[in-house]
Amino acid sequence: MAAQGSTAEKIVILTGAGISAESGLGTFPDEGGLWAQHRIEDVATPEGFARNPQLVHDFYNARRAQAAEAAPNAAHAALARLQQEHAGEVVLVTQNVDGLHEKAGAAAIHMHGALEGALCAACGTRWPAPLVMRPADPCPDCGRPATRPDIVWFGEMPYFIDEIVEHIGGCDLFAAIGTSGQVYPAAGFVQEAAFAGAHTVELNLGGSDTSRSFSEHRVGPASQIVPLWVEEILSRALSG
Repeated sequence: MAAQGSTAEKIVILTGAGISAESGLGTFPDEGGLWAQHRIEDVATPEGFARNPQLVHDFYNARRAQAAEAAPNAAHAALARLQQEHAGEVVLVTQNVDGLHEKAGAAAIHMHGALEGALCAACGTRWPAPLVMRPADPCPDCGRPATRPDIVWFGEMPYFIDEIVEHIGGCDLFAAIGTSGQVYPAAGFVQEAAFAGAHTVELNLGGSDTSRSFSEHRVGPASQIVPLWVEEILSRALSG
């Protein structure tokens, strides 16, 4: 594995809601935001969907419309630049469902799904979601009215977890940006990276539940600290 001061050959980056906050997309604690108007149990669990699918669709329709209007910020752009210019591999894993990494030109592994996706709860077929989804929408494959957002809800298994763990086990540098450290299994990624010998860095507005597990910290708004961090990595590569 690469030493702390050397150029990282393989970088794995985990992003959370904090990276999109400056693009106008709220996080869980934000007062007055979409999340503040609903209980998690009602809009982000399979049980909530079973009880009131219309409420859940209304919630995600609002989030989808909000994300469609949002633009990537400087942090998203910096990570896209890192993927494009870093000589080694840069694997971007996101807990976000907003699609802003792709808007900025990056490729990301969406472990919690995406607002742009629709999923049939009956047969598992996936297709691009319309801006507005309804409980009665038929699956384009089986025809059953079992359409749901292609989002990983609480109590469900994140997508691509084996692939993500494999990437973390082989990385030289692991970074978490804008994450709370409260949601597993993502909250455990830093320990896995450290165990594998990677240097670990947290970039956040403040401390998180997993801050003590990181060997380096950058504190401040993502749009400021992420571009500076990316510049440092690319400059080291040029000087080395």
